[in-house]
Amino acid sequence: MSYSHYTMASGSRTGRRTFEFGRTYVVRPKGKHQATIVWLHGLGDNGSSWSQLLESLPLPNIKWICPTAPTRPVALLGGFPCTAWFDAGELSEESPDDWEGLDASAAHIANFLSTEPSDVKVGIGGFSMGAAMALYSATACALGRYGNGIPYPINLRAVVGLSGWLPGSRGLRNKIQVSHEAARRAASLPILLGHGTCDDVVPYKIGEKSAHSLNMAGFWNLTFKNYEGIGHYTVPKEMDEVCNWLTTKLCLEGSR
Repeated sequence: MSYSHYTMASGSRTGRRTFEFGRTYVVRPKGKHQATIVWLHGLGDNGSSWSQLLESLPLPNIKWICPTAPTRPVALLGGFPCTAWFDAGELSEESPDDWEGLDASAAHIANFLSTEPSDVKVGIGGFSMGAAMALYSATACALGRYGNGIPYPINLRAVVGLSGWLPGSRGLRNKIQVSHEAARRAASLPILLGHGTCDDVVPYKIGEKSAHSLNMAGFWNLTFKNYEGIGHYTVPKEMDEVCNWLTTKLCLEGSR
């Protein structure tokens, strides 16, 4: 079992919280290794279930890394502990963001990608809370730093978020617009978002609003796809579109 402790200084003076991440599952490329994507599961899930689905996709040039989030109390579940990338309350712009949890998970994810060969393109994808984590990583990449100011070390080439939302959307536009570099990185980062119109867990309008917030902040290379009548799950059509999009954006050879 590969366990990892990740400690990050919190903004407060109360010291540090240590997050213990669960097991990481890796799907090796069946062909030439051209890209590595960290794929993030949803609330209460683990890396294993996604690794099995990703292994079945016709993307032989991608190495998939599927980590498991730490187990922690989650406000959304009345404090019940389960695997979660960060603490989340109700999904609204008014609810406070768990910056410390977001930064610790974003750093854990970036850590996987920092050891990949320089000629391999790297990206992050995820479902539900994993999608939220992928989008937070996208904003950290554009800003060039985590929420706590520590530099973000990875140049992401693709971000995929399915049935998710954007944490930390308040003030994002202002943070990006004040820096030419951040605006340039935001405009050039390819992002694919997918959402079912009948999602009863992360409502469709929240996914739509997240796409709008990203667009307004300067993430212009963004594709938003809706899936009529689909709930909080993925369907083969959506995964086909993910495969096609990744093949195009990452210039993968012989993937189909």
